[in-house]
Amino acid sequence: MIVTRSWLNEWIDLSAISTERLLKTLNSIGLEVDSVKTYEVPQKILFGRVLECEKHPDADKLNVCKVDTGDGVKQIVCGASNVRAGLDVVVATLGAVMPDGTLIKPVVLRGVASEGMICSSKEIGFGDVQEGILELDSSIGKYKIGEELCTNPLFSDSVIEIELTANRGDCLSIRGVARDLSAAFDKPLRERVLREDEDKRVGIGRILSLSHENNLDVEIRYKAVDIKNFILPLVMKMRLAQIEEKKESAIESLMVYATHSSGVVLRAYEHAFFCAAGETMAKISLSRDANGFASIKTKEKVASIVGVSQEDISKVTFSEGLVLIEATYIAPDVISKKMQEKKIPSGTAYYRASRGSEPELNQGLDYCIGMIDSHSDSLVYGGTIEIEEAYDDKIISVSKKEIDAIIGANIDKAKITKILKNLGFDTTKSLADNFIIVVPRFRHDILNKQDIVEEIVRLVGIDNIASKPFTFTEANSFGDDYFNYKKRETYRHKAAYNGFFESVHFVFDEKKVLQQYGFETIDANKELLNPIVNTLDTLRTTLLTGLLKAASNNSKNGYASVRLFEVGSVFDAQRNESLKMALLLCGDREAQSLSNAGKPSKVDFAFFAQKLSNIIGSFELREFTTKHILSHPYQCAAIFVDGESVGEMFRLHPDVEESYDLDTTYMCELNFEGLPYALKTAKTTSRYQASFRDLSVVMPKSMLYEKIKEVIEACQIKELVRFYPVDKYSDATLGNNMSLSIRFVLQSNDKTLEEEDITNAMDAVLTALKRELEVGIR
Repeated sequence: MIVTRSWLNEWIDLSAISTERLLKTLNSIGLEVDSVKTYEVPQKILFGRVLECEKHPDADKLNVCKVDTGDGVKQIVCGASNVRAGLDVVVATLGAVMPDGTLIKPVVLRGVASEGMICSSKEIGFGDVQEGILELDSSIGKYKIGEELCTNPLFSDSVIEIELTANRGDCLSIRGVARDLSAAFDKPLRERVLREDEDKRVGIGRILSLSHENNLDVEIRYKAVDIKNFILPLVMKMRLAQIEEKKESAIESLMVYATHSSGVVLRAYEHAFFCAAGETMAKISLSRDANGFASIKTKEKVASIVGVSQEDISKVTFSEGLVLIEATYIAPDVISKKMQEKKIPSGTAYYRASRGSEPELNQGLDYCIGMIDSHSDSLVYGGTIEIEEAYDDKIISVSKKEIDAIIGANIDKAKITKILKNLGFDTTKSLADNFIIVVPRFRHDILNKQDIVEEIVRLVGIDNIASKPFTFTEANSFGDDYFNYKKRETYRHKAAYNGFFESVHFVFDEKKVLQQYGFETIDANKELLNPIVNTLDTLRTTLLTGLLKAASNNSKNGYASVRLFEVGSVFDAQRNESLKMALLLCGDREAQSLSNAGKPSKVDFAFFAQKLSNIIGSFELREFTTKHILSHPYQCAAIFVDGESVGEMFRLHPDVEESYDLDTTYMCELNFEGLPYALKTAKTTSRYQASFRDLSVVMPKSMLYEKIKEVIEACQIKELVRFYPVDKYSDATLGNNMSLSIRFVLQSNDKTLEEEDITNAMDAVLTALKRELEVGIR
């Protein structure tokens, strides 16, 4: 974005602000200055006036001019085709050193003396402003003949190129940049309002009608002007040259100038383009084209596409005649989305529209019409023809406390309010400590409270916010994923410490094997195709069949003892995933050695239970019948931890052992999530000796041990640490009863138990058993 100091001064008073301060402020508020070019016209180059102009007696292309330079009349020979009497010009007097280093001195051209030079724009360092010499007019401000050019702000100017971020489309105009500066300097923005005497003007409705479709997402306003004697003023020519814009006609040049200044996208059309043959009423139609863009057209021809391009045939090429001036707005997200969907050729307007043009259309139209009124005898038609779209205000709520917390400093509330107001934000609905902020339409980039805080920071100035030392607080990196991983690792290591080897299998299994042993399978509608092998045709619903296959392979390879485990995912019929742990123990309890005479005993239920306890800790076994048919019908149990069922353990059915060529085999499968994994809690231990007592009670064979256990636990004997069955006996004399021996471990934290204490505890147990179950000692 290119701005000049003098151009900015039209929108905000910069007379008391140096260029150095201006540049520093632009950088501090986020409008980064990319380059600066300062125009400094050398001394002895003056404002002059051509009093007389006659042809050179000895050269057809030269003119002999009498030029008033304030301190006298000088004779200057000039070769410019546009030099003429009565013209105010720029004169380099004797002794002036031109920007290219040329020294102006008296010369004789074809026999005629010349005391200076009438200058073109290039000769004083201003680029290609116009053909021939500069023709001065009132647009450059007040000046006196004989004054040096460098005293005029327009000829002692700075051209500043600003590097804008993509979200700051609101600053793609002189007015937009001035608006940010007005907030930074706390100076009012100079608005330009055209005051029309509507009663004395012909209404635009007499020469223009507009028909349109609904919901086009565009806003349009039209003004009509009958152009007469409009000549592009010098100030516009100079500034258009500075921003490197040059158009064929004066009207097209004015549109570029007014758009760059105001930010409103402006276009000019020949009125006759929209008129049918023999008619004076222009009829504009606005509708979506085949690509979905809002298109401005007649019945036969397209004039332009809103926010994208204008057809050359509709542009103004004449210097006098009836012209329609159009101001348009389309939201940047709307036009950008359409352009992504349908790539079509675009003009210069698309860049501005896609980044966010100025939505205050009247402001741009008034600026443009004001320029025409000031520099021509044109007739402006009264009123406008327009289309408006409904717009919902974007409202953001943020508290003073939140602003201070994000910034890290306490900013005065009045200062915040002033900054937001100067930037165009409406804060009139705010409460005591809560800002209710209405975002202006031109700020498309403001979406949340963080954006509001960023606006405050850039206007306060980051250098004006007191720095604070960083406080490094490490967040807790131990989330659920970490603890799940650690739990899995812990149980895998425990299994390995107890002699088990980890086995890993695919999550796919053979459906026919699962069905053969009574396991559920995945619902047919939720099956997945295995990309590896066809035989593994379903997701596994248990880990047991995989361990059996692995154990069978190990046994066939000559291993007398096979110990395997796996922790992995299984799936229910609806394909819901869960984590299981399974263990298998097969064959010999230990290796052959001298101590067992080379004949180690086979694994049994108690041995497998002890190994499992070493891995998962204390648990209870309860009577249980498995749903599958892998298990031995008389050697299976449910595993309970802290009163919750976590799985099952069993001996493999002899028929299954035979089919897999396995020795005596025990297995278990556990719900991994149900296994304990928590911080260890220290418990008080007694320093006094423990005492042991055995009781043999006679009970019916049909009675479960669990009932005995419940009665003993209900006694709540303080000194009773634990108890467990150690033997059972039955013979013909006991009939339908049996003898169960239970070992009691008693211990006190306060003393060594005496015989009387132990006897009282045992009596309490016997009394309860007799009362509740009719069970007594043998």
